[in-house]
Amino acid sequence: MAGPLIVTAELGSDDFAWLNGLRRQHYPADRNVVPAHMSLFRALPPSAEAEIRHVLAEIASRKAPRAALSGLMDLGGGVAFRIVSEELDRLREEISARFHGLLSAQDAGGWIPHVTIQNKVPPREARALSNSIGARYDRRPLRISGLGLHQYLGGPWETLRTYSFRS
Repeated sequence: MAGPLIVTAELGSDDFAWLNGLRRQHYPADRNVVPAHMSLFRALPPSAEAEIRHVLAEIASRKAPRAALSGLMDLGGGVAFRIVSEELDRLREEISARFHGLLSAQDAGGWIPHVTIQNKVPPREARALSNSIGARYDRRPLRISGLGLHQYLGGPWETLRTYSFRS
């Protein structure tokens, strides 16, 4: 049986390289099985794959949403950059409405856009990273280049397709 489908907001190449570099540097290597990413949905049913592909292609034909970093999130045993984007929030709400009734409890609940750069470490280590990063990246623009569709494989995932936004 196929694993659930994951939908991500794809990061622009420069932002991805920077955030993925931080993730490789600070995330425990044995647990870092996926690259830096911003999840929109974590568990859509594989039975809806054709419809999901159609919806993502339709939405990606539009202009890319604007986004920015907005400080750090304390994950207890990790650190993430919080992302702010009213346009991305609306895009996610639209996709949510299209798949109402198919969303997992986690996907149907509240959404806090973020990119995790460290997780599964002792809280002291997470606080040290957070203190070293501080607020110096607050309000840094973040380029969203597209939408990604991935299949969960029990830890890592397989990218099925990337839908690029219109430039």
